[in-house]
Amino acid sequence: MKLSELVVADAIIPELASTDRNGVIREMVNALAAAMGMSEEDANAISKSVIARENQGSTGFGKGVAVPHVKHPAIKRIAATIARSSAGVDFAALDRAPVYIVVLLLSPPDNPDQHLASMENIFRHLQRDNFRRFLRQATTKEEIIDLIHEADEFPGG
Repeated sequence: MKLSELVVADAIIPELASTDRNGVIREMVNALAAAMGMSEEDANAISKSVIARENQGSTGFGKGVAVPHVKHPAIKRIAATIARSSAGVDFAALDRAPVYIVVLLLSPPDNPDQHLASMENIFRHLQRDNFRRFLRQATTKEEIIDLIHEADEFPGG
């Protein structure tokens, strides 16, 4: 599955309003919920699950990036969104540095292989210095969408 097939374009947040980890998670879940037609109840339940998962261990893997993720019964199809914060957010990342790029992945619980494959796809792209740098510099939803399509075209580059 390509990154562009995972990321729900309407849910991309070019500049987060939230300044703390839990606020960022809620903002991103709400954006995905709105784009996918989920109820407010489901969005709240999903946010709680993502925050609970994050409390078990930070998904901030360093290099200014975090990838919060959860499998939840309210999710009918795998979906992701990308958000950026020019100020940086404390995600208790492994390198203790602020996080500037957050990729949220939500999956249905009945397909763990697809969840794992999607995580690997996201991490592969985020390991690339150029991809991270260009994402941090993007200021519009359109620029982020263009970067995602470009990453799909050159998955190894």
